[in-house]
Amino acid sequence: MARLGELERAVMDVLWAARLPLTARAVAAALPRRALAQTTVLTVLSRLEKKGVVRRDRAGRAHTYTAVASREDHIAALMWEVLGSTPDRSAALARFVGSVGPEETAALTEALQAVSGDAPAP
Repeated sequence: MARLGELERAVMDVLWAARLPLTARAVAAALPRRALAQTTVLTVLSRLEKKGVVRRDRAGRAHTYTAVASREDHIAALMWEVLGSTPDRSAALARFVGSVGPEETAALTEALQAVSGDAPAP
């Protein structure tokens, strides 16, 4: 799974928030607090396409760009990659669970119940 640099993440945030495919010009305009040349945005989009996280399609004379997967799917894949790099997954998971706060604990519990089909405790 491709890890993203700061500018790549900013571009992906724009694409993840978009409901429709965007041109490089639209991505550049949507980048908050950045005054980037369109060529810079095109370079970043090209790199993201090579990493497999962006799809480029022809739309008339321009190209449009779309995220290949949702932000949540991308993060889940990164988590799997990191988890797969340890020889002791149980220990890594235990440390992770021990480091999260009450909101994340509740979200993890809910997700595990949904996956296992268990009903939440009353």
